[in-house]
Amino acid sequence: MDYIKIVAPVTISNLSCGFDVLGLCLDIAGDEIVVRKIEEKIVRITSMTGADLPLENQKNVAGIAALALLREWDTDYGFEIAITKKIKVGSGMGSSAASSAGVVFAINELLGRPYETRELIRFAMHGEKLASGSAHADNVAPALLGGFTLVRSYDPLEVIRIDGPEDLFATIIHPHIETRPADARSVLKHTVTLAHAAEQWGNLGGFIAGLYTKDYGLIGRSLSDKIVEPIRGVHIPGFDQLKSAAQAHGALGSGISGSGPSVFALSKGEATARKVGLAMSSVYQSLQLNFDLYISPINAGGIKIHEKR
Repeated sequence: MDYIKIVAPVTISNLSCGFDVLGLCLDIAGDEIVVRKIEEKIVRITSMTGADLPLENQKNVAGIAALALLREWDTDYGFEIAITKKIKVGSGMGSSAASSAGVVFAINELLGRPYETRELIRFAMHGEKLASGSAHADNVAPALLGGFTLVRSYDPLEVIRIDGPEDLFATIIHPHIETRPADARSVLKHTVTLAHAAEQWGNLGGFIAGLYTKDYGLIGRSLSDKIVEPIRGVHIPGFDQLKSAAQAHGALGSGISGSGPSVFALSKGEATARKVGLAMSSVYQSLQLNFDLYISPINAGGIKIHEKR
């Protein structure tokens, strides 16, 4: 096999109570990545459609992630990479993670799968470090593994995959503004109060318990953040109104998707998720803001192979 085309999905990270450790994979069309073997022993990004991003390996998250893998698994050939960005850069929907995870997944397939999918997370994290200054896995892990993922530890890296309730749906609204992940990190405080930390631990534990027990109410009650959301939320237009609208129309809970500016809500059932979407849309329509709206079930499989030969 010397050619593969994959689609790397949209992801939501943090999920309010799990900053840098929780992630969710969605069934929304993501970045399309084509990788080919070439005779030259190099990695070359040949095209980048849909976003104005550099093609140089050291300046591109896909190039950085690919090089990280190939530093460990030596070959006598190289790879050409073509990327069509479908996830908007700076949207808070895992754009950099999709490219980072997608390219290492594709190369691993062309190498004959020397690594298990879970092992690819550490390579994809190199791309996230370039994008945000922090080698976090809360987006790349669900992109690769599907479902919900919990990073129990970064050193050593340990990621747990969790299946959520089958009738859980996500609504995401993305205002047409860009938030640089590095900028969103720069405003965060480096210390938190013990009371807020204890509350966050409780919500994280409650959220995980809710997934395992399929307790929708517990999932919703656990979608609370007193540490990051109060700082980042003020930079998102209509954030409090969006949360209120989602809650009033049946959402289990809502919060900032990744570093923003997208806002997510989780609901029981597609019908409720769509009602929530209409309510959130009305907020931005009243503010005369352009936006994109997405409704999605959980993607249990992660990255999808569209073609290989």
